[in-house]
Amino acid sequence: MAISDWPEAERPREKLIQKGATVLSDAELLAIFLRTGVTGKSAVELARDLLTHFGSLTKLCAANLHEFTKLPGMGPAKFAQLQAVMEMARRALAEELKSGAIMDSPQSVRNYLRLSLGEKPHEVFAGIFLDAKHRIIIIEELFQGTLTQASVYPREVVKRALFHNAAAMIFAHNHPSGAAEPSKADEKLTQSLKQALALVEVKVLDHFVIGNNEVVSFAERGLI
Repeated sequence: MAISDWPEAERPREKLIQKGATVLSDAELLAIFLRTGVTGKSAVELARDLLTHFGSLTKLCAANLHEFTKLPGMGPAKFAQLQAVMEMARRALAEELKSGAIMDSPQSVRNYLRLSLGEKPHEVFAGIFLDAKHRIIIIEELFQGTLTQASVYPREVVKRALFHNAAAMIFAHNHPSGAAEPSKADEKLTQSLKQALALVEVKVLDHFVIGNNEVVSFAERGLI
C-alpha cells in the first residue's frame, strides 16, 4: 500500500508536521528524505530495508557512493542529497558551538563530534582549540590512522596550539569498532598531552571518545 493511502495521522510527513520530528522512527525520518519507494515497496518499507542492510542510521549516512548506489532505488542523486543534509547539519552545529563559550553547550559538543567523527571508517584524532574565554578558535583533524588506531604526537599538538594562540583544548577521537569505552592507551595519551601542553600554559578541558551510539567524556569520568 502506498503511503498516500495510509490514514493521514500515520503518514510520516503529516505526523512530523503535527507532532514534531522527534516522535518519528528512524525509518519514518528516512522515508521523508527518500520521498518515494520502489516498485512493490513504500518509502517506509524501503527505508526499513536500508536500515536493516546497513545496520543503523549512522552507518547508512557513512556509506560511500559505491555502497549506497548498489541498492535498488539509491542513485548518485540520492547520495548527493544525503551528503548535503549531513554537511548542513555539521555546519549548523559548528555555528552553534562557535556562538559562545563551548562549556555552556556540552550536548552540542557531543552532537557535533558524533556527526563529524562517528561516521569515519578509520580512527581520527581531532583538536578543538579555544581562547581564554573557552570560545572556539578552530576545530582541526590532527591525525588520521587505521581502523583501530591513529598515531598522535604531543609535540605536533603543542605546535598547533601555539600557532592558534590557544589557551585551552578539547580532544576527541573515534573508535570505528563502535565501542566508545576509553582504553588504557587513550588515558595514557591524554595525560601525556596534558603534561606537554601545560608547559606552554594550555589547559586540557576534556577528551571525548566517539562510538557508534555513545560519546564518552574523560572529564565526566574523572580522567582529566
